[in-house]
Amino acid sequence: MGLFKKGQRVLDLGASPGSWTLYAAEKVGPTGRVLGIDLNDPELALPAHAEIRVLDAFEADPQSLGGPFDLVISDMAPKTSGQRHADQFRSYELVIRALELGKAVLQPGGSFVAKIFQGAEFEEARNALREVFGKVRTIRPDATRDESYELFLVGLGFEPLNS
Repeated sequence: MGLFKKGQRVLDLGASPGSWTLYAAEKVGPTGRVLGIDLNDPELALPAHAEIRVLDAFEADPQSLGGPFDLVISDMAPKTSGQRHADQFRSYELVIRALELGKAVLQPGGSFVAKIFQGAEFEEARNALREVFGKVRTIRPDATRDESYELFLVGLGFEPLNS
């Protein structure tokens, strides 16, 4: 799919422990920039063109993030409770928040990727992406365990709504 390109600006939501932030930083190279945000401190050192801020995505002010970004990735997941439907709903809420931030900081043509637990609200989340992206895909990584209900929603070709 080739989401990462040299020189891109990437926003990584749910960034700790930092492996996706580091991967994105390697892909975009030193001419790019990666900003991660997470509730927890990162667990690894990052290159100069990448940083992780300790910040709650629900409290993040889009203006303070320094966009526009070419790509927003969200690996945010709720602390699971063992109550499948509650966990799925919390995952949906995180995807919707990631999308709200994405709509505020993505530049036209940008891309969005978010992890979601498949549940009752899955179609609603996918439809929310369809409202602002030219193409929407659902991906189930090969490495995902068979019993897992974790998927990724991918939005390509961001088309901001003129409000």
